[in-house]
Amino acid sequence: MLSTAPVECPRRLLEAAGGLPALRTAVVNATTAMVLESARDAADAKIIEPVLFGDADRIGQLAEEIGWDIGGLRIVDADDEREAAALAAAAAGDGTMEALMKGHVHTDVFMSAALKREAGLRTGRRLTHVFHMTVPGHDDPLFISDGALNTHPDVETKKAIITNAVDLARALEIEIPHVALLSATEEPSEHLPSSLHAAELADWAKANVGGAEVHGPLAFDLTVSPDAARIKGIDHPVAGNADIVVVPDIVSGNALFKMMVYFMSACAAGVVLGAKVPILLTSRADPPEARLASAAVASIMKQSAAGAAP
Repeated sequence: MLSTAPVECPRRLLEAAGGLPALRTAVVNATTAMVLESARDAADAKIIEPVLFGDADRIGQLAEEIGWDIGGLRIVDADDEREAAALAAAAAGDGTMEALMKGHVHTDVFMSAALKREAGLRTGRRLTHVFHMTVPGHDDPLFISDGALNTHPDVETKKAIITNAVDLARALEIEIPHVALLSATEEPSEHLPSSLHAAELADWAKANVGGAEVHGPLAFDLTVSPDAARIKGIDHPVAGNADIVVVPDIVSGNALFKMMVYFMSACAAGVVLGAKVPILLTSRADPPEARLASAAVASIMKQSAAGAAP
């Protein structure tokens, strides 16, 4: 049942990011060959200018093993993953770094460093995570949010999830993003809190999310299958045509993205939105293609934000 097709980094992302200035990126705890290979791939594609945080001796040894000449790169020595994360977050907060990339570091350690107020990365916006998912042979993405950061988001958090995901979709040239609010039914039910949240959010979005179509509650078949929407009589632009799926909780989002990865060989580019700089948040088990795609998304995000700044 597991897919054996190779993961593909979407060409459209690489082309879009390749024409932008390289993003000065802190690679946090760059102490495995896979992390270094990912940083090298992104540097070779001229998407990032990596700065390697972690045990300098270990980084140097691994770089030699994979045949990467890092003589011209800056390395910030750190004793362990916590120190690497803290130093990188502070550098991003003071503007020295333009992005943070998760290396061989636990997510809670990585995000805890980024969220500390003294790091200076908070902007007043709620931080949310988005997976940009593509499958081999197709560049058109499906966004899944939030499957990695907010565990049991309430309605207010889901408003930020919607807003941040729509902003990202627009940065990636989806003119009118279609946002599906996922539940297990298309009818609000007091027995299913996610359906009540979805109905409330769909009403809120009409007045607060311009330039996007937001609808829910919708079961998953009704988010991606026009045939299912037609058969069930759901007549809405989002039904069967979702660009963004807002999941009820981290468990459903995590399961959905991993099913796409393992059953469909999907490339999962993971980014955290709402901070001062893009935060590339991927799994330690993710292949280099997913990390490269994450870097491309971060580069496009940063350029879009710079263009929108007054």
